[in-house]
Amino acid sequence: MTLTVDPGDAATYRAAGWWGEETVATRVARHRAERPTATAFVDADSRMTWEEYDARGSALAGALVGTGVEPGDRIAVQLPDTADVHVAFLACEKAGATVVGIGSRAGESETRHLLERTGATTKVTLDDVQRLEGVDETDAAAGIAGRALGPDDVFMLNSTSGTTGLPKVVVHTQNRWFYFHQLAVEAGRLTGNDVFSSLIPAPFGFGLWTAHFTPTILGAPCGLLARFTPADALDLIERERVTVLCCVSTQFLMLLEDPSFASRDLSSLRCMFTGGEAVPYERAAAFEDATGAAVLQFYGSNETGALSRTTLDDDRERRLRTAGRVIPDMQVRLYDDSGRRDVTSSGTGRPAGRGPATCLGYLGDEDANRALFTDDGWMLMGDVVEIDADGYLRVIGRTSDFIIRGGKNISAPAVEDEVSTHPAVALAAVVGMPDPIFGERVCAYVEVRDGTTLSLEELTEHLANRGVSKEWFPERLVVVDELPRSSGGKVAKGDLRADIRDRMR
Repeated sequence: MTLTVDPGDAATYRAAGWWGEETVATRVARHRAERPTATAFVDADSRMTWEEYDARGSALAGALVGTGVEPGDRIAVQLPDTADVHVAFLACEKAGATVVGIGSRAGESETRHLLERTGATTKVTLDDVQRLEGVDETDAAAGIAGRALGPDDVFMLNSTSGTTGLPKVVVHTQNRWFYFHQLAVEAGRLTGNDVFSSLIPAPFGFGLWTAHFTPTILGAPCGLLARFTPADALDLIERERVTVLCCVSTQFLMLLEDPSFASRDLSSLRCMFTGGEAVPYERAAAFEDATGAAVLQFYGSNETGALSRTTLDDDRERRLRTAGRVIPDMQVRLYDDSGRRDVTSSGTGRPAGRGPATCLGYLGDEDANRALFTDDGWMLMGDVVEIDADGYLRVIGRTSDFIIRGGKNISAPAVEDEVSTHPAVALAAVVGMPDPIFGERVCAYVEVRDGTTLSLEELTEHLANRGVSKEWFPERLVVVDELPRSSGGKVAKGDLRADIRDRMR
């Protein structure tokens, strides 16, 4: 599969007004010219203006070119979720290079895998960005002239959880996110007068549109946190009078649970975009009642972008009981479990879309691309959904063996592979353990080898020594004499999920 934009699709999307010719860099330059001292980003103790954002992006781009970076090279960026990571993204765009976006908390093995899979030639460090203070951008401008990426070029490669093995690499253009931005503006009636706060890691789909694209396209300030804590997030919302909050469901539940929540002035909030996992109705309603902010969400993935959305025009039942109305531009269809037979007329099946919000596919993984796309070119999700007569979508199950912890997809088989490397483990099975805050946590069931024992502390120490990402660490360990089996001989994970629910009563 060739991972480039289909010229026919591009022409269709442009004719419809979904795609255009602008990029983040062109928007930043415009805001700099029109209001250079206005705030682009703000965090706990610093601000960055549009002039500073543009200048630092150019200076870093010039520095990258000065080290020999060529157009099309891949540059790894693994930075905290502050303005600095967006400077690095902007610099790569200006230098004509593709960002390899790596989460700031990714473990050594995940990081190494992404570097090897993408062939990244350079890695931007925090020192690289921070030493740009006071750098004259004049010399840089000459070195980067004519090199900037266009809206249909590959601007980012980021990771997504697979059902087996290490993360896959997703290929992004900017135009898909400029289209997504239009959907968000319509859903929340967003304007340049809004103040955003994005609490999601920057290199992933939800973090991209809520921090790197939509606030910048609108010219609105965006509040960020290097590391999320409920208290810091509430401080930011109060201090900056945030109007649009963007976070995964786990985060807003943690805000609700913070002892100071009731005494905070959150009256500036008017909407909150959440998702990444099921939105709990009662808690979301409590957040709405306490803040006056409408809870909104998109249904989709890093790969598909968006297939459905809720909007300010939907009533509470629609907003909190469904994943919203399907998006006509995305041509949503339903397929059977195999992803081969169109079952749209039945109203229930695996959703798939083809439209201006989808990515280009997976880098260097033809098997994964064959599983991602239907034979006729629609991009599949791993869920089972139903779509009602009014076009509203509800998720009713999952075909993929994922645990969704705090909005992050964690591959259960991949964690099982890592747990099984411990010398005491004979066989392992990993399931999601229900949690009122995170939605699910990772629970490992293991059979141990004769004459051995295993504690949770010993297991997590072993995984840490292997460089496994902390999000993959089991948070509960259950040692059993024998794992339950289905009639076909496979581990009966349904039995294990029932067991952990019983144990938690």
